[in-house]
Amino acid sequence: MRRRTFLATAAAAGAMTGLGAFRNAARADRPFTFTSWGGALSDAEKAAFTDPFAALKGIEIINASPTETAKIKAMVESGNVEWDLVDVGGRTVWQGGEDGFLEQLDMSKIPNAAALEKGWVSPYGIATSTGASIMAWSSTAFPDGGPQSWAEFWDVKRFPGPRGLYKYFYYNYEAALLAAGVKRDEVFPYTTEKADMALAKVKELKPHVSVWWGAGAQPPQLLSTGELALSSAWSGRMLAAEAEGAPVGHTYKDGIAWANWWVIPKGSPKVDLAHELLNFALSEERQAELLTLKTYGPVLGAATAGADEETKKVLVMTPENIENMLILNEEEANKYSRAYEEQWNQLMLG
Repeated sequence: MRRRTFLATAAAAGAMTGLGAFRNAARADRPFTFTSWGGALSDAEKAAFTDPFAALKGIEIINASPTETAKIKAMVESGNVEWDLVDVGGRTVWQGGEDGFLEQLDMSKIPNAAALEKGWVSPYGIATSTGASIMAWSSTAFPDGGPQSWAEFWDVKRFPGPRGLYKYFYYNYEAALLAAGVKRDEVFPYTTEKADMALAKVKELKPHVSVWWGAGAQPPQLLSTGELALSSAWSGRMLAAEAEGAPVGHTYKDGIAWANWWVIPKGSPKVDLAHELLNFALSEERQAELLTLKTYGPVLGAATAGADEETKKVLVMTPENIENMLILNEEEANKYSRAYEEQWNQLMLG
């Protein structure tokens, strides 16, 4: 009886081992998968980076969306990693390094990263394009233009109407402090005093916030239909909507500049190819291709040299725009996001 049990157990273990090997082989044989946020950003990345790379290598690349940090974690924990390279918000880069769900990058395989500003490179992720969280409005509600500062965005008497804000503390911490009169160069580093001030400022505006958006497509759509009069929004989404003739407007003034960061989930069977694509995306030629798309701009400064005046107006990192903006400190944003997660959730429920 014991012998039968042993044989049955051994056979089952052998089957599981064989199944595991089969699954690993299946994962290695699947197409390379790049995942991003969708919309204008995914369109830009596909045109400037993934499609040209696939053609160069003679391979298939699946472009998936949307990005979700929790899904990356779940894939890594289950050992079934289906995404090979992912565009994430900067705070995920630091979370992934701390929590161990991202591959540490081999910088010797990404030589083009040497040309980037130090702030765009970390051990677990590299910035590949730039955008911003900005103020946007319905041009039907405000035909003469909307607010030009977060203080004005908070002014419900001068700019009446329902607002939209991002559903996380991320971006709202910065916007609220700027609305409260904190100087740009004093927003970081994060402190409990500043975070408490930001929470109080958001609570002040909360009765006028009808939508807490989580998807980038929501602000331009809701502003276009008139459901919202004002909203925070991602720059690329607003530029794309305006190019299509939507009745919306925006300003870069007092905007919060950030980058789109690419990371490799730990356990991807295509780590080497992911490094290769990352390096490809950081070449001056590929970065310059972003200029023609006029949504999200290059992270490589040299790539902006050939931009015409109209294109410079929509690039976050041109001197004319960035001098009136705050550059998001992603490492500090990760700190306050984690430390104040419970307080933020209570504010949302209250």
